[in-house]
Amino acid sequence: MNLSGSICALATPFDADGKLDLDAFTQLIERQIAGGTQAVVIAGSTGEAHALATEELDTLVVHGVRQIDGRIPVLVGTGGANTAKTLAATQHVRQLGADAALVVTPYYVRPTQDGLLRHFREVADGAGLPIVLYNVPSRTGCDLLPETVARLAAHPRIVAIKEAVADTRRIDDLLALRTDAFRILSGDDGSAMRSLLAGADGVISVANNLAPALFRTLCDAARAGRRDEAAALDDRLQPLFDALGLESNPIPLKWGLSLQGLGSARPRLPLTELSLPHRERLRDLVLNLQDAAA
Repeated sequence: MNLSGSICALATPFDADGKLDLDAFTQLIERQIAGGTQAVVIAGSTGEAHALATEELDTLVVHGVRQIDGRIPVLVGTGGANTAKTLAATQHVRQLGADAALVVTPYYVRPTQDGLLRHFREVADGAGLPIVLYNVPSRTGCDLLPETVARLAAHPRIVAIKEAVADTRRIDDLLALRTDAFRILSGDDGSAMRSLLAGADGVISVANNLAPALFRTLCDAARAGRRDEAAALDDRLQPLFDALGLESNPIPLKWGLSLQGLGSARPRLPLTELSLPHRERLRDLVLNLQDAAA
């Protein structure tokens, strides 16, 4: 499985009553594929996995896998704070048709590096499908260090890492571990161009939900080393990257998608609708993107 280029961390659209909006989910997926997105993640943090009931997650995965029908890889977020539960969740999505699992570091419990090593090895040993490590210490409270990643990268089922630490030295350390069997994926839109120019394989993106074609073009330019073109595209997208960080992800994203007719602007509590002072700023950015696409 070639995980590279422009990968979208899909939002989970809800309707006005807070239920899954599968029509909007279908449209979102088709827009991604039409825009050139090269893989998707269902039920990651952007997809509000924490707020989904088990049957809702099953519905999303089955619906997404059937709709995509092998056109691009489907990753599913399965990480949790407990190893046995994470393994069970990963085995379950394999049965639902997922191509790979995105497994975040255990949150809240703050394991040691040895604990992280044992956690990911146990999940990879028993999962039966490829594993993408996901490091996002700003959310989880623990940091999967490069020296631990180096030991995990040797596992035949651990195929990549999504690294959300936007630090040049961190990316450089991880790029030293890159092989054809172990890919380096950025998890930070704002520094994605820099990571790709340095040699990262791809980006798992939030902004891609709103601008799939433009984001794919950025990824292609940066991966090909076309620095001037990539910088121009990055400059164009940076205001959107910044706006999507105004409040916790996916609060701004859900507002932006609602402007595109893709579900309600309301995430599930305890996340709330985007604050009034930020709405016009994001509205202008989204409308400008639509005008450019037209």
